[in-house]
Amino acid sequence: MKVFKIFVMCAVSLVAFTSCNETKKENSEEAVKETIEVVEEVKETPTTPNIVGVAAGNEAFSTLVAAVKAAGLVETLSGEGPFTVFAPTNDAFGKLPEGTVESLLKPASKDQLTAVLTYHVVAGKFEASAVIEAINGNDGKFTVDTVQGGKIDLSLNNGSVTLTDANGNTSVVVIPDVAASNGVIHAIDTVVMPK
Repeated sequence: MKVFKIFVMCAVSLVAFTSCNETKKENSEEAVKETIEVVEEVKETPTTPNIVGVAAGNEAFSTLVAAVKAAGLVETLSGEGPFTVFAPTNDAFGKLPEGTVESLLKPASKDQLTAVLTYHVVAGKFEASAVIEAINGNDGKFTVDTVQGGKIDLSLNNGSVTLTDANGNTSVVVIPDVAASNGVIHAIDTVVMPK
C-alpha cells in the first residue's frame, strides 16, 4: 500500500510538472509571437530620411543633390546634425548666370562649390515658427551664422521669410519645414552667395 501511495504521488507530481512545463511552453511561445509582431510593426513603421535622403527623394532638388555629391558633402549632411538647410530649388539654380552651375560642378571648383553650399546651412534645427519668432523678437531682422562662416539676415516680407546674403541679394522661403531625421529643410527660390 505504501508503494502504491508513493506511485500515486509520483504520478500526480509528474502530471503537475508536465502541466507547468506546458504552461511555460505556451507562455514562452506566446511571448515569442508577440515579440515577432512588435518587431514586424517597427520594421513597417517608415522612418524619416536624413536631409540628403529627403532632397534626393524630391525632383525639385536634383541640382542641389548633384552639387552636394560633387562637393563631397553627402556624409556631412547625412550626419547627426541637427542642421537647418535653406535649399535652393532647381529653379533657383536656373536663375544663376548661364554656365555657373556647370562650372561649379567641375572638380576644380570644389572649394568654391563647398563654400556656396555650406553658406546655405545653419547648425541647429530652426523650424519656420522659431525663425519667425526670432525675427519678431529682434526688431524685424535675425542674423544667423552659416556653417561656411558667413552670415545671412532673415526678415519677413509679406508674411514670407526672406534671406539677405552678404552681397545684399535676397531669396524667399517658398516651402518651409520639410522634415528630415537630422534637421529641417526650407526650400528657397534663389541661390544666396557668400562674399
